[in-house]
Amino acid sequence: MVGFWATLSLNMPDFTRYGRSQREQVVGQVVALPTTMTLFAAMGVFITSASAIVFGEAIWDPIDLGAKLESRGLVAIAELTAVIATLAMNIAANVVSPANDFSNLAPSKISFRTGGLITGFLATLMMPWKLLENSDRYINGWLLGYSGGLGSIAGVLICDYWFVRRTKLVLPDLYRRGGVYAYGSPLGTNWAAIGATVAGCFVAWIGLFVPALHWLYDASWFSGTLTSAAVYGVWMRREPAAG
Repeated sequence: MVGFWATLSLNMPDFTRYGRSQREQVVGQVVALPTTMTLFAAMGVFITSASAIVFGEAIWDPIDLGAKLESRGLVAIAELTAVIATLAMNIAANVVSPANDFSNLAPSKISFRTGGLITGFLATLMMPWKLLENSDRYINGWLLGYSGGLGSIAGVLICDYWFVRRTKLVLPDLYRRGGVYAYGSPLGTNWAAIGATVAGCFVAWIGLFVPALHWLYDASWFSGTLTSAAVYGVWMRREPAAG
């Protein structure tokens, strides 16, 4: 479940930017997200466990489970619900961020709608149905693997905001090439952030190649986050933050 939400934990500002107050986004994230996702995860466990009793096999895919129902009406309702849920989840959670990214590349030429269409086209080329063919490949391959990379990015962001800058940001300079966040390299790049992210990915994924360290991969988001945050914090103590 952590891997499932690893993406939104990074691009949540795509949604909180529309909040009318700090309280709105705090309540939304602290109350709404944990409670609903705990409920949904529990429902998945309960229903899959029940399918083992009713049908003699544990069915984790709701599409396959719906097809097992004897009533054609119930099958139609179950599959329609799955389609609506899939569309709603992808539009709300997975399209907004990349659509914004593509639009920001060339705002005068690429609208948010066009960015969404580009996202859909690229997503189709990635053939996500191949990931869902096998539950082990989807959960232990895709979700765990990419959550380790995203966790490494999250570790840098968390450490930078809470510990390096003590929650103080110069908002206008986030959009200026010559502001306080333009680091000393020719491109203004913060190499501490890049180095820490690489270190986090290495620790999160090393378990794929070294069996004795597979436990790091089993908790890839946590191992990647903690490693990148630690490396970044130590590195930035030697090289103070810009500004």
